[in-house]
Amino acid sequence: MTRLSNQLIGASALSLSLMSSTVALAAPSGTVAFLMPDQASTRYEQHDFPGFKAEMSKLCPDCKVLYQNANADVSQQQQQFNSVISQGAKVIVLDPVDSTAAASLVHMAQAQGIKVIAYDRPVPSTPADYYVSFDNEGIGKAIAQSLVQHLKDTGVPAEKGGVLQVNGSPTDAAAGLIKNGIHAGLQGSGYKTLAEYDTPDWAPPKAQQWVSGQITRFGTQIVGVVAANDGTGGGAVAAFKAAGVNPVPPVTGNDATLAGLQLIIAGDEYNTILKPSEIVAAAAAKVAVGFLSGQSPKAERTLFKTPSQLFTPTVITAKNLKAEVVDKGIASAKDLCTGRYADGCKTLGIAN
Repeated sequence: MTRLSNQLIGASALSLSLMSSTVALAAPSGTVAFLMPDQASTRYEQHDFPGFKAEMSKLCPDCKVLYQNANADVSQQQQQFNSVISQGAKVIVLDPVDSTAAASLVHMAQAQGIKVIAYDRPVPSTPADYYVSFDNEGIGKAIAQSLVQHLKDTGVPAEKGGVLQVNGSPTDAAAGLIKNGIHAGLQGSGYKTLAEYDTPDWAPPKAQQWVSGQITRFGTQIVGVVAANDGTGGGAVAAFKAAGVNPVPPVTGNDATLAGLQLIIAGDEYNTILKPSEIVAAAAAKVAVGFLSGQSPKAERTLFKTPSQLFTPTVITAKNLKAEVVDKGIASAKDLCTGRYADGCKTLGIAN
């Protein structure tokens, strides 16, 4: 957590002060479960859970934290949900594999007096007790608007063609919010959407396969790709490279993964979204401790009839990658500037 200490302190002071009265009470105890949806993205193992566990250790050293990852399997997540309840969980932080299927899990827990915090992905049909996330609709709008501005700045005429839209999983309500944001960001831009695709399980190979088909279909009409995260964006980049397209049209991303940042350094991905998972994980831990203390945490807003706390992310391009990512300790030059990315790092002034 040291690499994000400054950001966490700032975020906590601004956005988490509403929890201070809760945490100031006598230290609670109890069992809290942290249930994540898949392993296709490395963020859950490398950032979300470590961030949550670290904050829980600070706020509630006597609490027991249970962690499970469903590996994109709805049935497995249900089994894990039942398991943590049998182990005495009083608060469950749930990032659902399937946002619709998760409604029954929320009902079951609440019927037993167990609090459910929807994490990253909301549960639209059934209000959870709280929702913590980055602003997903804002993310979609930001990456689309950033791409549109880049196309205009580089003189790509709207009449030349259009963009592909690669969305996230159709079972993920957060992906639906990102999708809505992308639509809003492209609306009125003059660049038409040639085709769009909902990527099952956010799987990069499926995104790559679909984009490959669109390259065959549209060819040079494709002037850009709005991809909903770095995984699907990386799949799009791989499709263009496999097709021998050079240069690759600008492709968006989201999550600021190491691979996504390296693609930006190499000039293959145009943008991504910086949203350090530890910030949201720490917020979820504070809300969980509040529930264990018998308090009802206040909320900045309501989304899907659920009290919600949404954080604002940052758009990253080659222009600000060094200042926002490397200089702030989010990722090191040592990790980023390996192999074929070394030359790109020199171009961007990133010293290894």
